[in-house]
Amino acid sequence: MITSAAAATLLGLLFVAITLAIELGRKDRSSLKTYITPTATCLSIILLMNASLTIPTQTRLTTVICICLGGIGGLAYSVSLVVRRGGGISFYDRVDLFYYVVFPLAGYALVVAGGLLLLRTPQIGLTLVAAGVLILLGMAIRNSYAIVITIVSRENPRRTG
Repeated sequence: MITSAAAATLLGLLFVAITLAIELGRKDRSSLKTYITPTATCLSIILLMNASLTIPTQTRLTTVICICLGGIGGLAYSVSLVVRRGGGISFYDRVDLFYYVVFPLAGYALVVAGGLLLLRTPQIGLTLVAAGVLILLGMAIRNSYAIVITIVSRENPRRTG
């Protein structure tokens, strides 16, 4: 529940950051989209996965399905960032690939592995899911911070023009 509340809060703050970028008249909105979209997707997956786990009639099998679907969706999206890289999505620095692709891939892989292990060894499975979600949340916090700092630290074109 704590991770879903954190994800929802950060998702809301990202929308505030987007509005701030528009208000400040940023000309580099497409470059911000490169960074905002993976972060918003990660937070949305965390939020939806946690929300689906609060369904009262959840069985172990449906829990595994919810966890694995969230993890597989995140894996597919993270891989698509690398595959589409030549077709429009590019990161400024190579280190950005770690924060926006590699670490989330590891988090999603842990979520899927934990979900599958949940059928046989629930304690280990839940531990892996929790570790994966915390990695994802940690990266989302870091990426949200970087996005907001980028937005507010760039020169305002309205003042210089």
